[in-house]
Amino acid sequence: MDIVIPNFNGKVFLRSCLDSLRRQNCSDFRVIVVDNGSSDGSIDLLALEYPEVKVISWAENRGFSAAVNAGIVAGSSPLVFLLNNDTELDEQCLDKLIAAAREKTEYDFFAAKMLNYHDRDYLDGAGDAFLRGGVGYRLGTMESDGDFYNVSRQVFGACAGAALYRRDFLEELGAFDEDFFAYLEDVDLNFRANSRGKKCWYVSEARVYHIGSATTGSKINPFTVSLSTRNNLCLLVKNYPLSLLLRFAPAICVYQFCWLCFVVKKFQLFAYCKGIVNFLSILPVMIAKRKGNLSMAALSSAELAGLMCSAEREAIHSIMRRREENGKGNRLFSIYQRLFL
Repeated sequence: MDIVIPNFNGKVFLRSCLDSLRRQNCSDFRVIVVDNGSSDGSIDLLALEYPEVKVISWAENRGFSAAVNAGIVAGSSPLVFLLNNDTELDEQCLDKLIAAAREKTEYDFFAAKMLNYHDRDYLDGAGDAFLRGGVGYRLGTMESDGDFYNVSRQVFGACAGAALYRRDFLEELGAFDEDFFAYLEDVDLNFRANSRGKKCWYVSEARVYHIGSATTGSKINPFTVSLSTRNNLCLLVKNYPLSLLLRFAPAICVYQFCWLCFVVKKFQLFAYCKGIVNFLSILPVMIAKRKGNLSMAALSSAELAGLMCSAEREAIHSIMRRREENGKGNRLFSIYQRLFL
């Protein structure tokens, strides 16, 4: 197994992450860290304390997608595990993922159970769902861990912060789109995978503890808002057949309106507008990629629509469970389901 860890000024997290890899029950793996121009001493730490780690070091930040793609190319194992630097693995995590890959030969990639690093009774994500507005949703996010998430099952996709891929699957899909730079690049890959008939399995026994947003320092900031806005629209243009753009136009409009309201509430309107401008500048590139993506689809538009609707139902149900745990109502989500699902 090749383990690829992208890093940008993550020295404070690397030690915990790499030490947890040293504690794994299995040892048949190689770690590749791709450093995106860190200035915090990450490279020195790796050289002094983790000589077994292969390091690819760049002078500038080329983004998450480019970093993981470089790590994938640098390896040779049939299995590739992508891992964020702000994580810690349970001692049996890799064993469980490898066992799932050996047993579930009909599946192409695998999602680990991600738990909150600081409060491990709560989930960070248990496989990815999909919203037809063009974004992913980590199932179970901020929900209590429990019986529902202790059952392994098929899911729409995996969060690339802790996901196992078959190398031939990545080579066939073309891995991660480097034009996305960061954010939604794994959602784009999940969508392309589903459109080509590929499948993802959630491995409930493979536990990863995740801090989250460690590189950017906050879940909501100008950088994340701008890139998320741009990449959301890129995903729609690049991947949706015209028939689905028309069919799901109401759901897309609802999502876009809610996202705009959210960024206004968070005083990030300028970053949102910057994302729109950046999308328009990259639009010709996405249109050029669109033809190739659609020509490689193995599913009909109707079959893909069914998968998308099923994935969004899962996401909505997860959101509603979380809100119920917190004593909040779900009237608007119930209305949305009746009208659009």
